Amino acid sequence: MIPVDRRRLLALGGAMLAAPALVGRAGAQTKVALGVGGKSLLYYLPLTIAERKGYFKEFGLDMEINDFAGGAKSLQALVGGSVDLVAGAYEHTIRMQAKGQDIRAVIEMLRFPTIVIGVRKAVADRVKSAKDFNGLKIGVTAPGSSTYITVLHAMAKVGLKAGDASFIGVGGGASAVAAMKKGEIDVISHLDPVIAKLEADGDIVTLIDTRTEKGTFDLFGGTNPAACLYVRQDTIEKNPATVQAAVNGLYKALRWINKAKPEEIADAVPEQYHLGDKALYIRAVKASQAAYSETGLMAGAGMKSVYDTLKALDPEMANVNVDLGKTFVPGFAAKAAQMVS
Repeated sequence: MIPVDRRRLLALGGAMLAAPALVGRAGAQTKVALGVGGKSLLYYLPLTIAERKGYFKEFGLDMEINDFAGGAKSLQALVGGSVDLVAGAYEHTIRMQAKGQDIRAVIEMLRFPTIVIGVRKAVADRVKSAKDFNGLKIGVTAPGSSTYITVLHAMAKVGLKAGDASFIGVGGGASAVAAMKKGEIDVISHLDPVIAKLEADGDIVTLIDTRTEKGTFDLFGGTNPAACLYVRQDTIEKNPATVQAAVNGLYKALRWINKAKPEEIADAVPEQYHLGDKALYIRAVKASQAAYSETGLMAGAGMKSVYDTLKALDPEMANVNVDLGKTFVPGFAAKAAQMVS
């Protein structure tokens, strides 16, 4: 392994986010607060791997991870100042730029959304596509999150609006599985391993699947960057070394994920992430492993795809012009590629 040049990290910035310790100094760890909505989901697997493998610590960070009930909550925490960084959906950077808040992604984790929309088996005979969602109860991780936007996009394509269905925040993990099993929702827009569990148990019939390139292209017409690390621009300006350290940790996690066997990934995460079925979790990893970014860099066409989707769905976005160049800073991921083996 090529050794990390700590002096190079230090040269990138001055003061740290939450403590005076210097990133990379022997024995020193800078405490940083990160927000995420549904950490156990495969959507955020690079975050868990970076934590469990000690990659954040390797680059001088004591990463405090706050797990919220959905991506929208994580964004609120960043805006409110209770977290310094967020692992969340790229679309949030576009929304915040439209509102005059300079929040930017610094590394891509997922090239495809990996979101699946499924219908409860008991009603599958009359719900064959998104055009049949009218009047149904739809479970999402949280209203306003990427799972919500994805199902809303599918509905909009067939002429339905948000008000045509009821949206229920079911959180991540076991709570989402329970909501479907108890019949509290008719449709679910969610991620693995929740989807894999419901599919294996025969609780849902899958209608839309963006775990694959084909499924993503079918729904969005192209690539669609999803999970990323995003941060306020003032943090980038004041503490670039801290941001670089966080990106380095996630980049190293992505490198590991792309080379690892699904069984190794299952062994690396907490046992509770398996939802009681490790073999099922391994199958879920196999289904989505190709979706993880290999470079940490977002494709311009994919960024535009997300932007066009938001403009079509959100009246507040319809007449707002956003400079996509301000939604993603590629330099951190590019530098990580040089610094991380």
